[in-house]
Amino acid sequence: MEYNLADLFESVVDVVPDREALVYIDHPGTGAERRLTYAELDAAANRIGHHLLSSGIQPGEHVGLHLYNGVEYLQTVLGCLKARIVPVNVNYRYVEDELVYLYRDADLVGLVFDTEFTDRVAAALPLTDRLRHLVRVGAQESTTLTDATALTDATTFTDATAAGSPERGFPPRSGDDQFIIYTGGTTGMPKGVMWRQEDLFFSGLGGGAPTGAPVKKPEELAERVAAGGAGITFFPAPPLMHGTSTLTAFIGFNFGQRVVLHRKFVPEEVLRTIEKEKVTSMSLVGDAMLRPLIDALEGPLKGTDMSSMFSVSSSGAVMSDTVRRQFLALVPHIMLLNNFGSSESGFNGTATDDAGPERGFRVRVNSRTQVVDPAGHEPVAVGEVGRVAQCGHVPLGYYNDPRKTAETFFEKDGERWVLLGDMATVDEEGVVTVLGRGSQCINTGGEKVYPEEVEQALKSHPDVYDALVAGVPDVKWGHHVAAVVQLREGAARPSLEDVQTHCRARLAGYKIPRQLVIAESIQRSPSGKADYRWARQVSVAADG
Repeated sequence: MEYNLADLFESVVDVVPDREALVYIDHPGTGAERRLTYAELDAAANRIGHHLLSSGIQPGEHVGLHLYNGVEYLQTVLGCLKARIVPVNVNYRYVEDELVYLYRDADLVGLVFDTEFTDRVAAALPLTDRLRHLVRVGAQESTTLTDATALTDATTFTDATAAGSPERGFPPRSGDDQFIIYTGGTTGMPKGVMWRQEDLFFSGLGGGAPTGAPVKKPEELAERVAAGGAGITFFPAPPLMHGTSTLTAFIGFNFGQRVVLHRKFVPEEVLRTIEKEKVTSMSLVGDAMLRPLIDALEGPLKGTDMSSMFSVSSSGAVMSDTVRRQFLALVPHIMLLNNFGSSESGFNGTATDDAGPERGFRVRVNSRTQVVDPAGHEPVAVGEVGRVAQCGHVPLGYYNDPRKTAETFFEKDGERWVLLGDMATVDEEGVVTVLGRGSQCINTGGEKVYPEEVEQALKSHPDVYDALVAGVPDVKWGHHVAAVVQLREGAARPSLEDVQTHCRARLAGYKIPRQLVIAESIQRSPSGKADYRWARQVSVAADG
């Protein structure tokens, strides 16, 4: 047995086959749900895995998952891993041109898609050259494109799984088998991060114990599960198409515990599910998800029983200090964790309790993480700005992008490293202050401003509900700082001077926004990640 995710999952199934593994709420509010034990989920994954192999897809080839959250998503990921087929996440918000890019860049030969996306898939299909097998999830709906008839030959998921064997019977697997996570592409075209499954197990899944000592041999994972008991329920609230949620689900499986899913994020239904299913640990993405939960707890869901909850963790976006305090005032017993990591590194560390607009986003990183000079790759001195890097269990590189791989991955002293896009400093105690993504850094009059720290200051304003910050070309300064703000319901429209006065108590003068744009809502990805391209476009248009 190796550190292969399918092998590890099967080892857990064998010791707790009758334990509940997955609870899926189909349409929040309708009461429709599915419950699968570990044995049932294992058999379901075997079925789709065997079907994909029987369709002619070979081990090592790539299958896309163009799906909302659901049993079929995790069932297909597991089925691919069992068959040594590489699963590839597809952002379901993508339109035709973006889908064509991803289908082609990822060399997809198969695609499992929700029927709601039939028109988009049909439009993109003729422009791909390798995609040859389609599996449709859900009943066929009416379509608006004439070329959607090209998808009439798509196999239904029901037929595919009915024909596939529920038994295992797959060839031996390896820790070298790949798992590809496509990045969100909020700052450019998405890139496929290629992970060896053994590396992903240790960097992204904590080696089977994210809060303790990693296992020392693959067999130890099931031994720990057999020695423990049930009682923990994980709730990954963001879309599974973003790597964090899928990894959260696998962390739950590695513990032999229960995972709860919703098809989509609806704050009121999330709270009802926490109460009904006695959720223990929930993952989300920053203020964009935490703030609506606060609104619901203060309003229609006031009094919801949250006593089962132990922790709420965020990765991919920061839970701001202001929003954290508001949530803790309602549910003070819950531990809020601002986790720091990426598709390229897995988990790097967790923010300190004193992180906030005054001190910045301070992270206690693991032993494999450093702040280095991006040119020479040597650790920076205390207080100097460098880039976050990680060694050890890191990805192989970016799929189909040797240039970007060479820029991002390097070897030092015989060890492989990944250079992340996050700029940071480190203090005498080794605590890292993350300044922000270098690609989003605003150069204004020769000074560098990272949007994240300005956004934290803006969100502490009593009338601001959400905010993004972008750089706008400026004749005098090169670029100026522009704030795109969504106001709280019923709040009076603040002036630029009001916002500047508020920020001046928290930020250096050159970081103060010189432009204010009031937006009806802030545009983010379905998981809550910032869309800086949109923020820049809105700011430039308003400035013109």
